[in-house]
Amino acid sequence: MAAYDYDLFVIGGGSGGVRAARMAASLGKRVAIAEESRWGGTCVIRGCVPKKLFVYASQFHEHFKDAAGYGWNVGETRFDWQTLKAAKDTEIARLEGLYRSGLDNHGAQIIDDRAILVGPHTVQRVGSGVTCTAERIVIATGALPNPHAALPGHELCISSNEAFDLKTLPRSILIAGGGYIAVEFANIFHGLGVEVTLIYRGQEILSRFDHDLRQGLHAAMEEKGIRILLTDVIEQVQRADGGGLVATTLSGQSLAADAVMLALGREPNTRGLGLEAVGVDTDERGAIIVDAYSRTSVPGIYALGDVTNRVQLTPVAIHEAMCFIDTEYRNQPTAPDHELIATAVFSQPEIGTVGLSEEEAARCHEDVEVYLARFRPMKATLSGRTDRMVMKLVVDAASRTVVGAHILGHDAGEMAQLLAIPLKAGLSKEAFGRTMAVHPTAAEELVTMYTPSYRIHKGERT
Repeated sequence: MAAYDYDLFVIGGGSGGVRAARMAASLGKRVAIAEESRWGGTCVIRGCVPKKLFVYASQFHEHFKDAAGYGWNVGETRFDWQTLKAAKDTEIARLEGLYRSGLDNHGAQIIDDRAILVGPHTVQRVGSGVTCTAERIVIATGALPNPHAALPGHELCISSNEAFDLKTLPRSILIAGGGYIAVEFANIFHGLGVEVTLIYRGQEILSRFDHDLRQGLHAAMEEKGIRILLTDVIEQVQRADGGGLVATTLSGQSLAADAVMLALGREPNTRGLGLEAVGVDTDERGAIIVDAYSRTSVPGIYALGDVTNRVQLTPVAIHEAMCFIDTEYRNQPTAPDHELIATAVFSQPEIGTVGLSEEEAARCHEDVEVYLARFRPMKATLSGRTDRMVMKLVVDAASRTVVGAHILGHDAGEMAQLLAIPLKAGLSKEAFGRTMAVHPTAAEELVTMYTPSYRIHKGERT
């Protein structure tokens, strides 16, 4: 008789949890996975996927305008919010079905219930009260938007969770935050015809990104008509007498809008999981502390993805799940590799980046070469649009290794994914220079920047 009911019990049906459960089941393990909400997690249900669909929707108004420069007469256009929502819901339901069928086809038991820890090897299903045991337990419950509960009137605001399912499209919206979620939604809503104001406490949006990209995006957003308020914060949100909301800021401004969205970071989803009762250590933000192999402080309990607050990206959670499978079930100890992760901000224009920013490289390397190009993309020539692309390579002068690549412009995310391969391989700037260009493309700039735009020695530009 088996010592446990299951070989593996996974709490959380997002990308990381589902991958771990599906792969373990495919290896013949007895697996159960519990999810209290919808299958697919943040990415599929209320994150990356619906966001990208909304990004596409928001771009069409510019495409229609640009068409005239290429000889097309599009005529009158009209956007319908309800149609977009319904189409999004259909696609999300399809993807959720694929997640469920993938688990089912590999023999994993699917449990539509909240699960919590009640012992080192024991899990309780909250809805039914049933308990079961497992040799290994994986926690992959993700993260939640920070509700900013200390803000008076926070209950009147929405987060990214609710933004996809608003009953009606607001005429105006105030978005608090300067990270990628705030910036992406500012561009989405603006593209759908909403009057947008972005407010952020910092001196620049996207503070963790290379300065040329964030400054270029800031200028482009303001030129489109998005209002950006920096070094200010919302201190209170109230209902307005005539409808809508009014936000009062630290600087004394009163900002009226139909909706206020808080995009002020995400918190690990660990409350009420029973972590304290079984001795699983967490940090000051509630994130589960793990070692290099995703093991928690309690033997037999592991954690993957956003709930650990290592790198909050869907592909990272999937990678960590695969490393868990290799380590625990294939006798191939594998620690997740969190270095040189490519990422994109689906703003308009788009950002794609991998590796060190100029500022980070200057702190890590004594001598740095920067190759920088700014140009008008070919597509903008006939449309008359004033868009500018930015492409930047950051090179460690001593080793000649390209340590950072940064792009602002159309399809920047696609280019960043491909650039991640040569950067991960540690290729030199000379290898870029030996690569033949594809013409005419924007990406050819990456292999035709032969002379440094400037150099940095011990943190100082020379």
